[in-house]
Amino acid sequence: MSQKSPKLISICPSNTELLGYLGLTSLLVGIDDYSDWPENIQTLPRLGSDLNIDMDKVEELHPDLVLASLSVPGMEQNIAELEKRKIPYVIVPNPKTLTEVGESLLFVGEATNTMDKAEQVYKKFTLILEKYKYLREQVKKTPTIYWEWWAKPIFTPGANNWITELSQLAGARNVFEDQAQASVKTDWDEVRQRNPDVICLIWVGVQKEKVNPKVILKRPGAEQLDAIKNSQLFILEEPLFCRPSPRLLHGLNKIASILHPDIYPPFDENKDPLLNDE
Repeated sequence: MSQKSPKLISICPSNTELLGYLGLTSLLVGIDDYSDWPENIQTLPRLGSDLNIDMDKVEELHPDLVLASLSVPGMEQNIAELEKRKIPYVIVPNPKTLTEVGESLLFVGEATNTMDKAEQVYKKFTLILEKYKYLREQVKKTPTIYWEWWAKPIFTPGANNWITELSQLAGARNVFEDQAQASVKTDWDEVRQRNPDVICLIWVGVQKEKVNPKVILKRPGAEQLDAIKNSQLFILEEPLFCRPSPRLLHGLNKIASILHPDIYPPFDENKDPLLNDE
């Protein structure tokens, strides 16, 4: 890769966010349609959705490196096309745990010759995880959470997903943590039987403002669930929970502060734990 102001392209939101934490967004010359953080990327050329990248546009931008991903099924076609056109690229690993998300910082740091910065951010990432592990030990009552990723058909994260780990660090338990998959296809009857204490809606690709809680409230027997009876239905920001990016720590901060405000730090949407000194 070029040593002088290399031109970078990111073709998925989590990669763009990794570059944001490493202070490299000024090197970006193009991004996918779904990338929306950090703020300073908004005017960059858009190259299509993550599953429909316009490779002609990518080629025209003459990048020194494209940050690709296999985090969503179907992205293999992007890799094949980059190969075919001999466009330089790396595939950022597809993490399943929060530790692996942190390690992605080191991967991108190595790929972009910014290891010093990556190690600095990774160290802070690890310290924040340790802090939440310590705070978790102070939690006396552990509520169960049902996380809904999609409404029709119903999908929810299972054991092999960072949401289960994030739930534990927030002093809770994913009500579907006994399912080994990363993503579980289930139905409303199963959710009702598990009777979660808390319901969190994080519909993938849907902005928080467009999520309608009535979709849940109109389901058969919803009013009998403990979560509904106790007003514990929350609509959360999907980008803080559904992308394999260090922004997951901000999501952790949010749900932990909702569940146990007396134990965990308060949530501030403008104060990313990884970018601000606490």
